[in-house]
Amino acid sequence: MLSLFGTGIGRHIAIGRAVVLGNPARTISRHLLTNDQIDDEISRLRFAVNDAREGLMHLADNLPLDAPPETRAFIDVHLLMLDDPVIATAPINTIREQKKNAEWALKLNADKLITFFEGIEDSYLRSKQNDVIQVVDRILLSLQQAPTEADNRLANDLAGHIVVAADLTPADTVMLRHRHMNGFVTRFGGPISHTAILARSLRVPAVLGLHGTIDYIRNDDLLVIDGANNTVLVAPDETLLAEFQHRRDQAQARTLSLQSLRAEKAQTQDGCIVRLLANVELPEDLDVLHDAGADGIGLYRTEFLFMNAHQQPSESEQYSAYCQVLEHSPGPVAIRTLDLGADKQVDGGRSNSQNTVNPALGLRAIRLCLREPDLFKPQLRAIFRAAITGQATIMIPMLSSLSELDQTLMIIDEVKDELSREGIPFKSDVPIGGMIEVPAAAIAADLFARKLDFLSIGTNDLIQYTLAIDRIDDEVNYLYNPLHPAVLRLIHQIIQAGATAGIPVSMCGEMAGDPDYTRLLLGLGLREFSMECSSLPEIKQRIRESDINAQRATIEEILAASAPSQLDQLIVQLNDGTSD
Repeated sequence: MLSLFGTGIGRHIAIGRAVVLGNPARTISRHLLTNDQIDDEISRLRFAVNDAREGLMHLADNLPLDAPPETRAFIDVHLLMLDDPVIATAPINTIREQKKNAEWALKLNADKLITFFEGIEDSYLRSKQNDVIQVVDRILLSLQQAPTEADNRLANDLAGHIVVAADLTPADTVMLRHRHMNGFVTRFGGPISHTAILARSLRVPAVLGLHGTIDYIRNDDLLVIDGANNTVLVAPDETLLAEFQHRRDQAQARTLSLQSLRAEKAQTQDGCIVRLLANVELPEDLDVLHDAGADGIGLYRTEFLFMNAHQQPSESEQYSAYCQVLEHSPGPVAIRTLDLGADKQVDGGRSNSQNTVNPALGLRAIRLCLREPDLFKPQLRAIFRAAITGQATIMIPMLSSLSELDQTLMIIDEVKDELSREGIPFKSDVPIGGMIEVPAAAIAADLFARKLDFLSIGTNDLIQYTLAIDRIDDEVNYLYNPLHPAVLRLIHQIIQAGATAGIPVSMCGEMAGDPDYTRLLLGLGLREFSMECSSLPEIKQRIRESDINAQRATIEEILAASAPSQLDQLIVQLNDGTSD
């Protein structure tokens, strides 16, 4: 038996025979053209782009009826990328001006777009470089007249099989699932890629990012995917196989039982009411939101209005998008202002600079918005106008100093005055909150709480900033530890600051959607959890099984603990303990 480790998606188990797909990475031919070859090469590239577009449209038109509603949106992202000038226009100019062949020209220009995404600090948005790679690969395959093996597999029944591939697009993931794929394993990918998000929504067991170890898997190998433990077992023995079969059957039965909780309250056994909210990025997510029984939206990411547009969306376009979300949400919607940036360089953008701004510490989020009010004000205007249609709140990301908050509140007052003078209807008393995701803000949370209407803990960034690691960097992400004493103390301090100021505190990072931490967070005082919709039922069940008062002594021990082994043992004790 062989154990391989990557990034598990969800907490599910899959067992099946391996179906190994070829590596889509292909050698890119590079050669210079003669003058009389240029027009034909441009035509060849245009044909390949159009062929890729038709392929994506065919996938969209033939999605299974039970495909998650966000699936079409993922395909639309790829279609939009095909129209991006960096892919649709710039390679043609490269062919014409530099006389480089189509594959070479496409790769050169696509790398510029990939570099742009790599410079974005928000790890979710940075993972969009995977979409660029997938789109470019589809064009290259057309140029080389070689269909992907994944496309060929779509015609086969994959029941009882686990797909092993370098990468899968979101559309391929849905179609392969429709062919009854048990699960999948990939060489590349991380926990916040579109494919990973879709896998969670579909409840497809997967382990991503195996890198070179994936080469140990051969066609027809018996595999076990253990998403909870980030593990792929190759050729397990009969005893171990029987154990995982039993665990899989138990998990499937539990999933079915959780469906009955949709209309039930998230209430602990000692009577504490908890509000469960959803993280949303696209209007299509709203159908899933209702099905999961969420109380509202704790994080609405607005970056996608900007990322999927060829130019900055107008105030009117943003207003329409916010109205749509507010009208369909069952409860309040925390609209996070633009969290984008960090792609600038310290010397004004020269590509040959020796000193590049660290994207983790660069000009992004509220820093960018304060630097460019022409970007910030239209968004604020749109939110205040849309707030008439629902329960909107405004959430400011990456606050690190009170001066930033004061500047932000001053701009908000200016926007209100402008709308009043212009006679435009708007809601003036929209609650203003801040994301606490920088250690400086966490330490000074009591000061921020005095000036804000609510706080939201962004654990993804808070943990990586506190521990000085990049959680999506394979070289150091093993250090990403939500149970580090410093992280727990900061979280506790933020929650206490909110309680002292009498304002609500929510959590919208991945930690909120992990049932291993639910009782811990309840014990620390958290009463609002925001997460991916697929996690809501299990978190609700864990809450309903908990007794906060009975767990206080263990929580105090956890806060006082320092040794990792001691913390792990206490968390197990907390989660295994009864509440009677």
